[in-house]
Amino acid sequence: MLRIKRVPTVVSNYQKEEEDEAVRHVSGCGKNCLKSCCIQDAKLPLYAFKTVGKKDLSLPECKEQTVAFLDSLILGEWEDRVQRGLFRYDVTACETKVIPGEYGFIAQLNEGRHLKKRPTEFRVDKVLQPFDESKFNFTKVGQEEILLQFEASNDDGEVQFFPNAPIDVENSPSFVAINVSPIEYGHVLLIPRIFECLPQRIDHTNFLLALHMAAEAGNPYFRLGYNSLGAFATINHLHFQAYYLAVPFPIEMAPIKKIAKLNGGVKISKLLNYPVRGLVFEGGNTLEELSNTVSDACICLQNNNIPYNVLISDCGRQIFLLPQCYAEKQALGEVSTELLDTQVNPAVWEISGHMVLKRKKDFDEASEANAWRLLAEVSLSEERFQEVNDLIFQAITSGKLDLISQCPEENDAVTSNPRSSMMAGSKECLVLQ
Repeated sequence: MLRIKRVPTVVSNYQKEEEDEAVRHVSGCGKNCLKSCCIQDAKLPLYAFKTVGKKDLSLPECKEQTVAFLDSLILGEWEDRVQRGLFRYDVTACETKVIPGEYGFIAQLNEGRHLKKRPTEFRVDKVLQPFDESKFNFTKVGQEEILLQFEASNDDGEVQFFPNAPIDVENSPSFVAINVSPIEYGHVLLIPRIFECLPQRIDHTNFLLALHMAAEAGNPYFRLGYNSLGAFATINHLHFQAYYLAVPFPIEMAPIKKIAKLNGGVKISKLLNYPVRGLVFEGGNTLEELSNTVSDACICLQNNNIPYNVLISDCGRQIFLLPQCYAEKQALGEVSTELLDTQVNPAVWEISGHMVLKRKKDFDEASEANAWRLLAEVSLSEERFQEVNDLIFQAITSGKLDLISQCPEENDAVTSNPRSSMMAGSKECLVLQ
């Protein structure tokens, strides 16, 4: 069993759609929501993160021993919501185990998420869809679910914290909220510029915000994930997910082969010997350089209607980009009944190796072979993956092909150093993590 801090959870029906009229507040709509009817004079904690110059290496070393202020703030506020009973079920009661085998896939039995999670309300065959006010969105949640505001500091780049700051609706702040259907301890949502009601799609500004959150948390066990529409996002309102898991994700330990290095210092690799094909982005002279490169790749996938998932790891130093086709295969009837019966929707966490299982039978019978079989159905074929890679490289090197160096195809050298830095043009392009 995993050794991870767990706290008792008070299970509540706070999140049910139909509220008892008798318990509603007198003011506003009675739900204490984030809309104009209830938001007047509301206040929330505000964490303003430090900004750095574009020439500075902006990612601090990610250390388990240190506890960053944002890290402790998120956990403190999250545990407060536990005690107030704002979750749909008790995630701390979910059984979790590491599956024996080479990869260390993690299995969790989470029957509550299956029974009480909000259903998808939009088409799954289009990655880009307009925001629909009539569907569920995060402006409809209760203010109690919001942990804090997360913004860049205006004070010469220094970190600032205001425990009771007004909400500047006109400037559309970014919020960190609880995920009321959590997968793990500390499961939260980052909702950029919430009042702009942005659809679920990545752009440069908001992806950089997510990297800042990873860097500011400063905890190697805290990862952020993103699911596009068509890749098992369930709400078409821009958001990233994040939670704590005190073991490596299998995808973080998979071998990678470096295939390119950009002039700005960003290294691009491809996953090897892993059931889902994907790209890995690391390095960069600045946080913004890394963010822009990955954003360009994501925007390319969106514009070509290719569903994808993103995992932000190592305090923002390492980013996995994973195009997928499971929903498409489902629609075409190409997924076996055996896999469909598990009712597992392989989104970013499952693809990364944290298998959230809905049935006791699947949990009891969990094996590396079963995990691999499911994830292999998620992956693009080798031929299709190469086509998608070509599209991505055209997007990220548009007009500046001279700024990229390709690694040779030979994988002559293998190293066990997880952070080996290979210079472009070297034959040492296989990095074992």
